[in-house]
Amino acid sequence: MSDNDQPASRLLATTMKILSTLILCITLLFSGCSQPPNFKSTDISGADWGKGFTLTDPQGQTRRLADFEGKVVIVFFGYTQCPDVCPTTLSSMREVLGRLGDNAGRVQVIFVTLDPARDTAQVLAEYARAFHPSFIGLRGDETAIAAVARDFKVFYARHAGSSPGSYSIDHSTGSYVFDPQGRLRLLVSHGETSANVAADLKLLLAGK
Repeated sequence: MSDNDQPASRLLATTMKILSTLILCITLLFSGCSQPPNFKSTDISGADWGKGFTLTDPQGQTRRLADFEGKVVIVFFGYTQCPDVCPTTLSSMREVLGRLGDNAGRVQVIFVTLDPARDTAQVLAEYARAFHPSFIGLRGDETAIAAVARDFKVFYARHAGSSPGSYSIDHSTGSYVFDPQGRLRLLVSHGETSANVAADLKLLLAGK
């Protein structure tokens, strides 16, 4: 190798090192970006069920999932005479909103009744507001409720009570979370802490 070739050789070696370092940095960057978010709740992103709903609010207006685009939406199925799971779940969701601070307005909690016979529009409105003024109760006739429950894979069954005409309803206890784009993302188990749920919602609000 001549003396004239040595500077060119050193320049080529330096350039190759720089390119190798740059490629490594880009690889690490995109590798980090592709990591899925570390949700506390069950990640059900990509589920081909739970596509949405068409139900009625206490004011008689038809409400659809698309009405809440831009917000994280939490959907829970229950009934107002539920003795335990429903009130504890809605109380927990109230705590979640409290943990979100200014972002609470970007979250919509929806309570879908599985008992339209007893949960009239007025009953449903008062029940939802008792937990938080922003909570919305939705209802439909028995056929509409059955269809939505089936689409969300919600189990529910009525059991006769001790007195004539009385009954209770066994039902699934999870809450379904949609991201601001209207995509079903999470299934929150009953009993999950409000801190964990709030952390998950912050990730969704950040576009994760």
